[in-house]
Amino acid sequence: MAKGASISGFPEWLPAERVVEQRVIDTLRRIFELNGFIGIETRAVETGASLLKKGETSKEIYLLSRLQEVTAGQENDTPLPERLGLHFDLTVPLSRYVVEHSGDLAFPFKRWQIQKVWRGERPQEGRFREFVQADIDVVGNGTLPEHYEVELPLVMVTALEQLRAFGLPKATVHANNRKLSEGFYRGLGLTDIEGVLREIDKLDKIGPDEVAKLLVSECGADAGQAAACLELADMTAANGDELRSKFDALCDEHRIPKDSDAYALASQGVATLAMIVDEAAAIRPGAVIADLKIARGLDYYTGSVYETFLDGASALGSICSGGRYDNLASHGNRTYPGVGLSIGLSRLVSYMLHTAHATATRVSPAAVLVAVWDEERRGESNRIAAALRSRGIAADVAPTAAKLGKQIKYADKLGIPYVWFPEGADGQEGAPDEVKNIVTGEQTQADRATWTPADGYALQDVKLGD
Repeated sequence: MAKGASISGFPEWLPAERVVEQRVIDTLRRIFELNGFIGIETRAVETGASLLKKGETSKEIYLLSRLQEVTAGQENDTPLPERLGLHFDLTVPLSRYVVEHSGDLAFPFKRWQIQKVWRGERPQEGRFREFVQADIDVVGNGTLPEHYEVELPLVMVTALEQLRAFGLPKATVHANNRKLSEGFYRGLGLTDIEGVLREIDKLDKIGPDEVAKLLVSECGADAGQAAACLELADMTAANGDELRSKFDALCDEHRIPKDSDAYALASQGVATLAMIVDEAAAIRPGAVIADLKIARGLDYYTGSVYETFLDGASALGSICSGGRYDNLASHGNRTYPGVGLSIGLSRLVSYMLHTAHATATRVSPAAVLVAVWDEERRGESNRIAAALRSRGIAADVAPTAAKLGKQIKYADKLGIPYVWFPEGADGQEGAPDEVKNIVTGEQTQADRATWTPADGYALQDVKLGD
């Protein structure tokens, strides 16, 4: 592609930046698999019917068309539900995958998935139209125990903790429960629960005053009900006792009867959320807190909802979110409830690159470049490289038999720390091979069968800049 022809919202990393992204992917996969999650990949496209019924607007979905249909003016003839579109998350494809392959899966099905998704939203710093997500979900067959609602956020916190080596600040999961919120709203006399949740989800973007106006104009709330919704959203708790105490006091203040159906529903949510916070604290104190402004705008969440924030990076917003969904996947009378969390991996990588200044220790994965004295002797250089590779040492061969200084300069540009000289620095027939560390200047004789790079030079890695 010509320079300057980049497309807004579709990032392309340079080689050194791609190294950072790959290390992040490798780290997440390792933690996910340590916790028993199984990797899958799903197709990039889903039907419009699947995409549209999950609470996402059609404006954010990229639809697929064949060029011949566009030029023939047939693009809009097919009803939207029958058209194909690129998936905007990995949860919708998972629900379809589970239903289609339920006979071949062991339940509860624990899966990790790291894959690109596409959303037609306005590009801005840290937000892209094409980006990578990293998801973990547990899906049950008919039922799913609540303990997974504790386990999954802890897995994500563990994974994010590992990424601190790449410049990521400490992460904290903020949790709420849809039943708690719905019960409280119904206790206030509100009926448009989904509408209220969507407006509350905008708090961090537009602030409480604007949200209050929307609750009145869009959800039928009066000023008092809107104020009560904001009071609930302002509530946080570090443990279950604090949560129960604060919630009951708010219910008393707004005269929500303890014997009402609304309070009973809210109490279910309070109990689950208290359990999550307390059990998470027993394993990793402070990793999960109750935060009742967490709403999550997608319609399919039915219980616990999560968002994750980084210390000192409030402008980045939530970098890992998700929740419990009981009705997303079903087949006949059979339902497949699940709980999952998703990391916006591209947003994290962008933060690491541009804020934490993470970069690769070298562009090339090769630890050594084998020099070529002349093209007639390239075969010997190739044999040396093959011998090193057979012992697990990443090796490259000089692209041309240029002057030795140019070959060293080539290695230096790629960050390759060693240059191997067949038959010594002068290339005299019969002389022993030599290898030079072009970082330190040290040069020694070397045997392809026994030589190993020094610690710190063997592997490509990620370092933090100044």
